[in-house]
Amino acid sequence: MRGTAVAAIALTSLMVVSACAKDSGGGTAPTGSAGGCEFAEPPTAPVASSTSAAAGGDKVDGSALKIGLAYDIGGRGDASFNDLAAAGFDQAIKDMGVKKENTRELSAAPNEDESAKQTRLRQLASEGFNPIVGVGFAYTESLRVVAPEFPNVKFGLVDSAVEGVANVTPLVFAEQEGAFLAGVVAAYQSKKCHVGFVGGVDIPLIQKFEAGYNQGARTAAPKVTIDKKYITPAGDFTGFQDPPKGQEAAKGLIDKGADVVYPAAGASGIGVFAAVKEAGVLAIGCDADQYNQPALAANRDVIVASSLKRVDVAVYDFFHAAASNDIASLPKVFDLKSNGMGYATSGGKIDAKLQGILEGYKAQIIEGKIKVADQV
Repeated sequence: MRGTAVAAIALTSLMVVSACAKDSGGGTAPTGSAGGCEFAEPPTAPVASSTSAAAGGDKVDGSALKIGLAYDIGGRGDASFNDLAAAGFDQAIKDMGVKKENTRELSAAPNEDESAKQTRLRQLASEGFNPIVGVGFAYTESLRVVAPEFPNVKFGLVDSAVEGVANVTPLVFAEQEGAFLAGVVAAYQSKKCHVGFVGGVDIPLIQKFEAGYNQGARTAAPKVTIDKKYITPAGDFTGFQDPPKGQEAAKGLIDKGADVVYPAAGASGIGVFAAVKEAGVLAIGCDADQYNQPALAANRDVIVASSLKRVDVAVYDFFHAAASNDIASLPKVFDLKSNGMGYATSGGKIDAKLQGILEGYKAQIIEGKIKVADQV
């Protein structure tokens, strides 16, 4: 799978594993610090394989290509979802030798009219950009209209699909699997056995994160208390780009007793981490290895781990596959098994015992022994 070959794209830092810090629990039930969770018997960590994945994906000459990227709201610099797409875009340019003048990035505005998205996509396609990626499900309806107008242009669509339109490739993820592992971390790191979830917008995509997080926390610690708060309702996408409201949402959960908070909220997560830092509790990053995001440097010490949604891998793989006329090689879903989801433990807050527990749960998901729900 080409995703394993892209470990070099801004992902080398995403898989930093440390085994030298404190752990809030020992891993077998019942255990944990005073007032902490009682844990279910965890799975055994798998034996490390002596074989390594072969580097897939031959070099592609993209010097004649013009490639385009249409961001969701927040654009490059959101320290989350869009920045991952940008990393895959940048690496594709570097690896395939695409000329800088043959690249274009355009961003969406909060709550913009649907026609603006169509105009953005038409602009890229009419100017000869091919392939093009739309970053986010918000481009679904626009591509349903625009893609048939440019049948020779290859479009990739992150987080959604357009049925019946052959030149749109869905780049979708098993977000709930990465969120499950975040829930396990939250349960083990909580001193009160009380954790929280902040969603940016109350929509099915973000509900997948909530469902996986809840299942992971309750699988690890059946009696854990979980509170949630969505920043905005469905239809109001400013919830992905409002750090002050993210800070307010997190403060509300912390005031209720949560001492580990997990945001799936785009750029609003910046405010979540600020609230967590102010309260002296802990957080788990989402999508990227947020401990290593420059925009979060002031508050990164509260981030004990991150769930990884490898939008960078999917974007890179799409450009590579499109350039080599091999779209069929892409996975139908980017999940733990295909290296499209994962977790990072940068910062040294996860010790070897908890690392082993996480690997055990990860293996059970990959093997199908644990089915992670995508709805609460």
